[in-house]
Amino acid sequence: PFLPPSEPDVTIVSGLRDTVVAEGDDVTFRCQVSHENARDVEWKLQDVALQNNEMNEISVEKGKIHTLTLRKVTEQDIGTVTFRVGPHTSTAELTVKGEGSLSC
Repeated sequence: PFLPPSEPDVTIVSGLRDTVVAEGDDVTFRCQVSHENARDVEWKLQDVALQNNEMNEISVEKGKIHTLTLRKVTEQDIGTVTFRVGPHTSTAELTVKGEGSLSC
């Protein structure tokens, strides 16, 4: 009998997108994976692993859409956002515009 693996290989269905945001705003990154309840998941900003706290809100919508919300970003937050599930990663660039430099 064919036994499915206990841990299905979770892949990234829809990756992160580069985002430009004004300084002081919140920004949300979303990444959709192929299976619910993915365990081996990690978010990073500038190669630093993020924890769920008052500045970084990490959540999962509908089981498969992993979201990272960075609150009140500053120009110090500019860099690469990375979402990893198992061996798969998706990256996007976060760009923060200072006050007054955002053209309408």
